[in-house]
Amino acid sequence: MTSDAPVPRWSLAGHAGSWTGSNAFRLMPADEPHRAPATATVSVAAGGLLAAVAYTWPHPQDGAQEGLLVVGTDEQPERAVALWGDSWHQSPASKSLRGTVADGTVTVGYTYGGDWEWRIVLDATDPESLGLRMDNVVPASAAAGGHAAGAYWAMDARLRRSP
Repeated sequence: MTSDAPVPRWSLAGHAGSWTGSNAFRLMPADEPHRAPATATVSVAAGGLLAAVAYTWPHPQDGAQEGLLVVGTDEQPERAVALWGDSWHQSPASKSLRGTVADGTVTVGYTYGGDWEWRIVLDATDPESLGLRMDNVVPASAAAGGHAAGAYWAMDARLRRSP
C-alpha cells in the first residue's frame, strides 16, 4: 500500500544526520552538572511517520552510555508516542512513553516509583540545532522528604549538525 499523504508536521526529516555537542548531567537539582561531549544520529523511517534519535553521553562515574528514542504520533497528530531505552537511566527495561507534539517540540514521559514522572523533551525548532532534555518531576508527596516538588532537568544535551 502506498500513500501520497504529506509527511507529518512534526517530522524530523530536516534533522536527519549526525549531531555533536555537549551534555550536562545531574542526578539531583542541587548537584553541580557534569558537562561532557555528546552525539546523536537522527534517522527517519516509514515515510516520515517515525523518527529515531540514537544518542551517546558519558556518565561521570559509570562512563560511556547510549540511548535510543523512537518517536511517532498516534491517530491524532498532536499526540506523541515513543519507545525509549538508555543504558544508564532505566536498564534493563525499555519504556513506552506518551505525550505531545507542538511547534517542532516533542514532549513524552511516563510515571515511575508511584507518582514520580520522567519527561523527555526533543527540541527540533531550529534546523541547525537539536536539543534533548530529560526532566525528573518530583511529586508533591516527596516534598516532605526534603525534595522540592516540580520538574528539574537531569540531562540536557545541546547539539549542532556535524560537518
